[in-house]
Amino acid sequence: MKLRGLYAITDSQLLQGGKLLPYVEAALKGGARLLQYRDKSNEDARRLREAEALRDLCLRHGAQLIVNDDLELAMRLGVGLHLGQQDGSLSAARALLGPKAVIGATCHGQLELAEQAAADGASYLAFGRFFDSSTKPGAPPASPELLEEARARFSQPLVAIGGVTLGNAPGLIARGAAMVAVIHALFAAENPAEVERRAQAFSQLFADS
Repeated sequence: MKLRGLYAITDSQLLQGGKLLPYVEAALKGGARLLQYRDKSNEDARRLREAEALRDLCLRHGAQLIVNDDLELAMRLGVGLHLGQQDGSLSAARALLGPKAVIGATCHGQLELAEQAAADGASYLAFGRFFDSSTKPGAPPASPELLEEARARFSQPLVAIGGVTLGNAPGLIARGAAMVAVIHALFAAENPAEVERRAQAFSQLFADS
């Protein structure tokens, strides 16, 4: 699938209170192309159930599920994988998941990390944080100018993450982001209808660019 558009990421608040599936489905209806299931807990049985349900939702809506930092779960479900810098070998994951799997890599604000990830077989390169982020407030910053440099250097799609909103996303897209990864600005909504509206608005930014 073409990696362009809204990249939705679940957070810990979404995993509580029965919000996960209805909110995610709303985001997918609104046009989210990638969905990252991000759950750092050790509740393996629950994580498997949720990931299976999310995979089925993604299939129904023509999107792709990405599992954060769990190669075993990605292999078991036949879905994609996102790896941070401390989350294991990307090249090993590529060998196990095969050439068609979507595997993303966190590159922070460093072109050198992106260079290595590209060489190891990354499907996309994620840079950030670009703005203040409530999910990772201590993450190292990245500049919008970095996207222009990366776009000139790499053929892989670039993902911008960290404090992305409807207001600042257009500038990131203009500088080379093929996708914007959004958590709070998408899912911190009062109901699924508002999530869908926000997802549509983010998706429209790519149609207009």
